Amino acid sequence: MLYELRIYYIHPGRMQAINDRFANHTLNIFSRLGMKVTDFWEDTDAESNKLVYVMEFANREERDTKFEIFRNDPEWQKARNESELDGAIVERVESVFLKQAAYFNR
Repeated sequence: MLYELRIYYIHPGRMQAINDRFANHTLNIFSRLGMKVTDFWEDTDAESNKLVYVMEFANREERDTKFEIFRNDPEWQKARNESELDGAIVERVESVFLKQAAYFNR
């Protein structure tokens, strides 16, 4: 199993916009495309403007394929464009790819 830790650095004043976009559009699109989000967090330091979540994939190939489909999805493109009418939301995204340590059992 491959886990992707995604860290979004949000432009100042745009945290509500990213939360609205995930709540009203992105998570539904992920689900429709079979993209599994395992957890979601906001940084407790409101000044940091970071949103963090983890996704689960069988492997890197599945991840790359599903994100390519997501990026080209008309519903996603419409939601992104409409949510950014007042300006860009995300400054940058950092991805960290992880695998579970062999000695750790859930």
